[in-house]
Amino acid sequence: MKIRLLAVLFGATAFLLVCGPVLAHHGRSNYDVTAAATVKGIVTEFEWVNPHALIHIDVTGEDGKTERWIAETNSPNTLSRQGWSKNTVKTGDEITLVGHRVKGDGHYINFSKITFADGRVLTPAIQN
Repeated sequence: MKIRLLAVLFGATAFLLVCGPVLAHHGRSNYDVTAAATVKGIVTEFEWVNPHALIHIDVTGEDGKTERWIAETNSPNTLSRQGWSKNTVKTGDEITLVGHRVKGDGHYINFSKITFADGRVLTPAIQN
């Protein structure tokens, strides 16, 4: 009986030690989640890579200067279950992204919606 109890306690401890770092990866503390941000620009590259696909875009600022932005989304596995492929976003596409900007006003956004110039709208999240 004592060995069984010890095994359960050991297993629970090991499980908690492994789960902590895994859940920490998916934190949003580096993003300003208090306000949605919108970014519009031209795609320069679409990286279909793990752990998160990335869209590189050139955004024309209010001062007329071009700013390089990076937009982070879900993994290719999650995106493919939503109907995305490595060809969904192409270099030269004009897109508008809505999401949460990184804190500190960097040119980085985690987006929840993408709208193409033709009006097509996609979301990277799994819909329930």
